[in-house]
Amino acid sequence: MTTLLQPGDPEPVGLLRSKAAAPIVLLGDHAGRAVPQSLGTLGLPDAELSRHIGWDIGIHGVSTRLSEALGAPYVFQRYSRLVIDCNRRPGHPQSLAPISDTTEVPGNLVVSDEARAAREREIFHPYQDAVAELLATRRARGLPTVVFAMHSCTDALRADGVHRPWEIGILADQDWRVGDALIEILREETPFTVGRNEPYVASALSDYTITTHAEGAGLPYAEIEIRQDLIATDRGQAEWATLCARLFPRAVERSGVLAG
Repeated sequence: MTTLLQPGDPEPVGLLRSKAAAPIVLLGDHAGRAVPQSLGTLGLPDAELSRHIGWDIGIHGVSTRLSEALGAPYVFQRYSRLVIDCNRRPGHPQSLAPISDTTEVPGNLVVSDEARAAREREIFHPYQDAVAELLATRRARGLPTVVFAMHSCTDALRADGVHRPWEIGILADQDWRVGDALIEILREETPFTVGRNEPYVASALSDYTITTHAEGAGLPYAEIEIRQDLIATDRGQAEWATLCARLFPRAVERSGVLAG
């Protein structure tokens, strides 16, 4: 059996405030940009690994601050989405992306079934299992739960060069209770251009985490996309964490998902 991770490689899953009783739970599918030693750099220079194709720039800094401000559990994974995308179903064409926003990823061009299975077994499944275990534990404790999947997006794809006008996008598949409440509040109280399923569309065909653990389990949720140029610095991350800490609980309250 092929082994991917070696001594000295980071643990795939991080978990903050796992026992916290706050109703909001934060998830970070693309929080880190680590690459296992056994994969080198996937054949890419650091300039490529550090741009948006490698991770969700700035979102971990926002989410750690937000977790502290709300006293909310936060589950995140530390490896680059180019090693394996933890928000794509295994076998999805972008699970091990051979090309991402015009960049060819040499380490993903030819991957054996055994090597693919190792990435799934040692990174994807530990993260998804940690999310499932946290949510199951909360159900057993009788704790109400609203999931916020935290992501960031580039301000312009290299593929088309078109500037994205949305400072923040709110995504959902079928359950828009929390998402629409948050959009209303953002439009009422901020100057931002707010996307509804922009710049991406959430669905079971693309997103794995929310459709499996929230939509598929009947838990209210919203998926968040903050534009990366706004949270690339510590200052930007702190400002957005403060904003989210103020607005997320109000959106939950307005949605009525926890009433009764």
